[in-house]
Amino acid sequence: MTLNPRCRFAAGALCLLLFLPSFPARAADEAPALTLEQIMADPDWIGNPPENPYWSDDGRAIYYERERDGAGKNPKDLFRLDLATGKAVRIEPAERGKADAPGRRSLDRKKKVYAHEGDVFVKDLTTGTVHQVTRTAVEETDPFFLADGKRVGFYRDKQPFIYDLASGLLSQAADLRLEKDPAEEDEPTYLAAQQTRLFDVVRQQQEQKKREREEERANQQTDPTRPPLPWYLGKDVTLERVSLSPSGDWLAVVTAPKRGEGDLKPAKMPNYVTESGNVESRDVRPKVGAEKPVPHSMMLLDLRKHERHDLDGSALPGIKDDPLKALREAAEAKKAAEKKLKEQEKKKAEGAAAPGGEEKKEEEKPKEPELRPLEVEDLAWSDDGRKLALELRARDNKDRWIATYDTERAELTPRHRLTDPAWINWDFNELGWLRDNDTLWFLSEESGWSQLYAISTRTGEKRQLSPAGRYEVGSPVPSWDGRAIYYVANQEHPGNYDVWRVDVATAKAEKLTRVGGLTDFLLSPDESQLSLLHSGITRPDEVYVQPNRPGAEAKQVTHTRTEIFLAQDWTLPEIVPISSSHGAPAPIYSRVYTPRDFDPSHTWPAVVFVHGAGYLHNVHYGWSNYYHEFMFHTFLTRHGYVVLDMDYRASAGYGRDWRTAIYRQMGHPELEDLQDGVAWLVANKSVDPKRVGVYGGSYGGFMTYMALFRAPDLFAAGAALRPVSDWAHYNEDYTSNILNRPEIDPEAYEKSSPIEYAAGLSKPLLICDGMQDANVFFQDNVRLVQRLIELKKENFEMAVYPVEDHGFVQPTSWLDEYRRIFKLFERYVKPEATEKTAAR
Repeated sequence: MTLNPRCRFAAGALCLLLFLPSFPARAADEAPALTLEQIMADPDWIGNPPENPYWSDDGRAIYYERERDGAGKNPKDLFRLDLATGKAVRIEPAERGKADAPGRRSLDRKKKVYAHEGDVFVKDLTTGTVHQVTRTAVEETDPFFLADGKRVGFYRDKQPFIYDLASGLLSQAADLRLEKDPAEEDEPTYLAAQQTRLFDVVRQQQEQKKREREEERANQQTDPTRPPLPWYLGKDVTLERVSLSPSGDWLAVVTAPKRGEGDLKPAKMPNYVTESGNVESRDVRPKVGAEKPVPHSMMLLDLRKHERHDLDGSALPGIKDDPLKALREAAEAKKAAEKKLKEQEKKKAEGAAAPGGEEKKEEEKPKEPELRPLEVEDLAWSDDGRKLALELRARDNKDRWIATYDTERAELTPRHRLTDPAWINWDFNELGWLRDNDTLWFLSEESGWSQLYAISTRTGEKRQLSPAGRYEVGSPVPSWDGRAIYYVANQEHPGNYDVWRVDVATAKAEKLTRVGGLTDFLLSPDESQLSLLHSGITRPDEVYVQPNRPGAEAKQVTHTRTEIFLAQDWTLPEIVPISSSHGAPAPIYSRVYTPRDFDPSHTWPAVVFVHGAGYLHNVHYGWSNYYHEFMFHTFLTRHGYVVLDMDYRASAGYGRDWRTAIYRQMGHPELEDLQDGVAWLVANKSVDPKRVGVYGGSYGGFMTYMALFRAPDLFAAGAALRPVSDWAHYNEDYTSNILNRPEIDPEAYEKSSPIEYAAGLSKPLLICDGMQDANVFFQDNVRLVQRLIELKKENFEMAVYPVEDHGFVQPTSWLDEYRRIFKLFERYVKPEATEKTAAR
């Protein structure tokens, strides 16, 4: 599925900057003809965007990467843009190790540590001196300064290391071993126990080994020149993640049970176009329900005392609840009834008498509820290393907890519980500490909308920091001193995201930017400036820089688009709220593309585009991730179509109720919204209700299926691209949130899967699918086609793309796909329109 376009940066990432000469846009009548060949060509023709940006250490320049034209996804060049002169210089490969790099600063802000090509470097920001700490073939990751500022921590193969800046000593902070402790003896066999019982020499040998082991352990523990004692975690677990405290004295460790060969059930993906000429297969993700969810185990290791503290989560409120109990019991009862019916039919067929009364079963004593399996989503240490914040999620997807562990008291304290009868959002789960080592900030949807909160771990007081309202807060970044938190919010309009700052002490928020659209931000090193990655509806991302104060002017500093792209007269869609007649909690925001010479006195054909991912925000004032489709919509308007693009229920940007409307009924509320969209087109854009087509990819392809199968009179034709036909064949992480697991909630899967409704197809259907799709498997749609064949359907066709994954790469594949879509609409949607539109 496609990602939410708002979430283009992880926390701490830096904006993209690129400086190229700007090209004056040609007049619209000079623009080259917009063809499908041009739209679907390699994106180089638009202008490759800057990527992976970061500020220079002095805040006077910005570094960024950029793909070379015609090079595909690799290689990428590194540039340095001087903000004073606007000059960008390419960094030669041999000089990349000397260039500034993104990293983390010490608490006194005088030093920086960073990783480059898998090695660790430390830079003195007062002198500019760079010291390389490691030069190994093993990758070192996530370096950071310890609280004393004199040591640096990092990880190598999930093992923590500490480098002392003064002495140059590199030491292993903990030795984690996924094996059994040699001191733990197995239960002896009869023969072994007999040997020990009968022979002194055997007992003496055993005692000698034990003494040697204990003496070696004591020597290693008391000798400061020796490596630390190993931690034996067991041979039946895997190491999921580790986190060393800034004090260097504690290590948080997360493990999971090791899966056996019988537990792993990956699907197979055949490849027909190979270098060898033979069909080759590879393992891809399992299907939902194919494997049991793996619970995480948590422990805190006291590295000074060599003591282990296991955290069981029993103190978490609601940890013994069973939110899926009713569904599970219903599914079990249904299976039992079906089994009983089959047995009765079998006996009847065999001439046996019907079974008599059932035998009474002894009543089972109620069992003590077990702890729900957990997943550790995030770990965050306070700067002093004394407190650890843990974000925990129930494997049944209904609860998220935030808890803290105080190393001085050695106890886990629950701080916050977020419960959702549908599922906890994938987004809006960030948390962290302020500089006071007491205040924990976090995002929560408890109000129905993602908002910013703070909790004092000293008093337990919780405060909402962002102003209450029906809008979403994301991407929080605390100021260095912890007195303020910056964030992005669509507070003034669902489709406009600006940067805000809230004062932690007073909870007073102020809007810093006024550019709207899609806007991400990064603070300069001294926090005096903001770099903004901003896009508009018809203009992809560019970088702006503005002073860090409300209402300051944002200056565009990059111009990455090509002349041919800028010369196009793109159709600018209206963004309109469409009223719901089916009980949606708010208007359905939509993009409407109208032909330039639109005349309401004539009737017009229309196309409805359905975006992918389900939970994605596409109706906004920024550049869409669906840029091929945006350009295709201009192409359609030039050929006489009105185009509608809706943020149907389940889309991002509109709060929790909008997101969870599809719980256990995917494809139902969304279809109601599409029906309202078509009605709006008829009432407001003179659209012929019998001449409306539909298309979409991924979730949009799924919705195309649901529309054609469940509301066969709504659309004249549809194109389903890389669509889901059966949610039981999709993945665990996405599907089990919305539909639970198939064995627990089979009804939700049957209700939500298009293959169950295929008999309803009566209008022309085009299916386009990549055979190497590791997201929505090709098998998914092969099964759907077989179902249509057995139903004796005639009005469908399937185009296959042998080398394409979920997101197409080859321009020839894009072109072939959209030629077929356009021909479908020209043949089945447009012919009975008015003479004016038909003549285009």
